[in-house]
Parts: sequence; C-alpha cells; structure tokens
Amino acid sequence: MTVLTPLPEPAASQLTPPKVGFISLGCPKALVDSERILTQLRAEGYEVAPSYEDAQAVIVNTCGFITPAVEESLSAIGEALDATGKVIVTGCLGERPEKILERHPKVAAITGSEAVDDVMGYVRELLPVETDAFTGLLPVAAPGMRPEVQTPEREATRHGDVFAPSVKLTPRHYAYVKIAEGCNHTCAFCIIPKLRGRQVSRDAGAVLYEAFRLVAGGTKELMVISQDTSAYGVDVRYRESEFQGGQIRAHLTDLAEKLGEMGAWVRMHYVYPYPHVEKIVELMAAGKILPYLDVPLQHASPRILRLMRRPGAGKQLDTIRRWREICPELVIRSTFIVGFPGETEEDFQELLTFLEDARLDRVGAFPYSDVEEADANGLPGAVPEEVKQERLARFMEVAQRISAEKLAEKVGRVMDVIVDEFNDDEGDVPGTRLIGRTKGDAPGIDGQVYLYAGDFAGQVKIGDIVQARIEDSDEYDLYGEVVARPEWKPNVPQLGHFGKH
Repeated sequence: MTVLTPLPEPAASQLTPPKVGFISLGCPKALVDSERILTQLRAEGYEVAPSYEDAQAVIVNTCGFITPAVEESLSAIGEALDATGKVIVTGCLGERPEKILERHPKVAAITGSEAVDDVMGYVRELLPVETDAFTGLLPVAAPGMRPEVQTPEREATRHGDVFAPSVKLTPRHYAYVKIAEGCNHTCAFCIIPKLRGRQVSRDAGAVLYEAFRLVAGGTKELMVISQDTSAYGVDVRYRESEFQGGQIRAHLTDLAEKLGEMGAWVRMHYVYPYPHVEKIVELMAAGKILPYLDVPLQHASPRILRLMRRPGAGKQLDTIRRWREICPELVIRSTFIVGFPGETEEDFQELLTFLEDARLDRVGAFPYSDVEEADANGLPGAVPEEVKQERLARFMEVAQRISAEKLAEKVGRVMDVIVDEFNDDEGDVPGTRLIGRTKGDAPGIDGQVYLYAGDFAGQVKIGDIVQARIEDSDEYDLYGEVVARPEWKPNVPQLGHFGKH
C-alpha cells in the first residue's frame, strides 16, 4: 500500500544537488533495500546528507516486525520530522500506513518495502533535480536511471535484477547478497508474509553477476540472505538463467557452488533445515563455502513448534547430527523464543535439554512479545513477563557455558581471521591491535577475535584475511596474535588497486 499526502509546489530546479538524509533500520535484508535506494539517489544526482542539518528531506527505511522495532521506527520518523519537516517513509512498517499516520500525520509520503521506484518518485517531487541535457548536473543516463525514461515493470526490477546496488552500507570487504524476498511460511508469531508478501526469487544469473561485481571490487565475504534461503527458487520452479555464457538453475545448491568458485568467503544465513541442505553442508566439507549455517530453529518442544507452525518439529537434533557427520567443522548459530504462549516448564526443559545435546556454537534468544496482527496473539496460556525473563536468564546461562566450552577448544589453533577494525590504544604503533572474525562468525551477531598484530603491526589493513594463533578465549570471543598475512587471490579479476595489498 502507498499513501501520499499533498505536497507543496516543487521549488525551482537548482544547480546545486539536493541533499537527502537517510536512516536505515532493521535486518540485513532491509539494509540491501537501503543500498538500492541510495544507489538510485546517487545515479539521479542527489547527495546523501551526513546529518539532519545538511538534509533537505529524509528517507526512513523502517522495520515493522516486532513491537520494539516498530517503536524504534516511529521514533526515528518523529526525529527526522522535527529536524527537516520532510520525511518519506519506506520499508516494512510502510505496509501499515495507518500505524505511521496515527503518530505522524505530517509525513510527506509512505511506501511499502522494496519500493525503490515509488520512493524515487516522491523524492523527485519534493526535491527536483535539473534534468536538462545541456544545463543539468548529470550526463544523459541509460534507461531506468532517469525519471523521464520508461523503466521496466516493477516485478522485473524489485529485487535489483536490472540494477544491482553500487552504494554499500557495509565495509568494502563484506556484503549482503539478497537472493529472494518474501516468505511462504505462516509462522504464528510472524507477519513478514503480510508485510513483504510471498516469496519471489531472483534469477541465479542476476545474483551471480552481482556477486562477481562485488568480488571484483574487493569484497572478500558474501553473506547470502533472504527470508527463507533454503526455499530459494521454489517459486520460479528453479528456472535457468544466463551467467557468463552458461545456464544455471535458481536452486540453492547450484547457486552456492557457483558462488564458492569466486574465491570469496560465502556465508549462508536464514537456512531452514530442508533435506537438500545436506548438499550445502557437503560443499562446506569440500571447502567451497564457509562451514557456517544460520538456522532459525525457534524452539525444540514439538508441541510448541506445532503451535508456532514451524516446519520440521522434533527432527532438529537428528538433522544437526547428520550435518556434523558430513562436516565436523560446521558452526551452527540459531535463535530461539522463550515464553511463547502455552509454553510450560516441561516445554522449556525440553528446550534446555536440546541445547545441551545440540551444543550449538552461537545462540540468541528473545522473550516472546506480541506482534500486531500475528496469529499467536490469540493463543491461550500467555506466559507472565517475570517467567519469560527468568527462563531467558536460565537459557542464556546454558548457552553461554556451551559457547565458552566450544571456544576454549580453539585455543592453540591457527585460524583464518578477517580483520574488521583497528583497536589501537593511545601510544600504540598504528595497526598493533586488531578486531576480526573467524569463518565461524558473522559480523554484528557473533563473536570477535581480538588480535595483536605482532611482527605485522602497521602492515595489516582492514579487510585483510590473516592467520592467527588463538591464545585465549572467554564466553563469546577469542584472543590471539597474527602469525601470517597470506595474499588473497580470488578467482575473479580485480578492479584497479582492489587486487593489491
């Protein structure tokens, strides 16, 4: 749904580029949407303002999944309105415009998720750019890059299959690659299908060309994301598309194998435990992609999983054991909900037992909270808030102990670490202390590795992949020293200086 309030008459075009502020909230999937909007803004001659003081209007890409996220989005909208008076709202919460207008009736426009064309239309109305071929700020652009040129239908471009993002909101050395949008599940606690619709997969060729461009530009880690990564291609019947003169199916195993050939780290997120995931784990065992799976299990009690309407109830432990038989180095992360309506102490104990048996490497947990329009809101047996918090504390105590035990097993090993940032103290030689991640750690959600550069102080750059000897550990992080700095040699030609250390 799209809502547009009356706009003032456009100001006369100016030769100075209009400046647009941007706020991106929510998950990595929303981050990719933000990158696409920012790419189009830059292509059409707009500047991105670094602060409210510089912005003539602000775009807020919102999250609307759970109540705290909704409140964060509404607060950001209000702050931007107070600062500039001109706000365009997009993203998941934009699918519920009445919620936004109830709090902020003066927003300029509201669009839903993945509405790049709609957002740009409203930006042009608020802040027109000079488009005259002789006096404008931009050269004449290719079709689809200028407002006066006929663009492809939205269904063909809504996943970036014509113009992949060139503006990145992540550091240069890693990037999120979204392979599908929407979800076909009907989980009782989730409203993503209502916000983003049923699954629509991108063609494999489009994904691979985007990944190729990223690796050619120096990206060393590709994180594959969608709402349900395992279901990639189901909606398009695994149709084939062109990539570098050949044909490739829109199937996760085919896509993962091809991505793995580029020589970058390939990390899989939001992987449901479908049978064909075994093939993905085989690729991990063969060293084609990272031995890492982000699997949203949510619970372990078959009864609660049925109430949640989650697939594979009661089979997770057998599946995990089978994966580890194939790839002993496999790192598994997951998230769980405690205090779901109807959860008894017996159900919770079943979850704790599963945690002890599965010994997952990385675990997050959240107390259940009502999500507006979610079916779970009407379930009987609401768990009191104090019980939710008590169970959460017990759950995290077990998860923390298991994490500490598993990380302690890595002490003494030499591991590959990708460097994310410097951590120098005052007085240190620049580049003496580093913070990075192993192959088993995704940015922002998993642990980190704190390193002394040792003999390599001043030589290691952000984005380098080094080898480090692990010397210590705690509940979540590792500590060590750089022992080697091998050259990174992807199987994709590098652009300019990106291929050099």
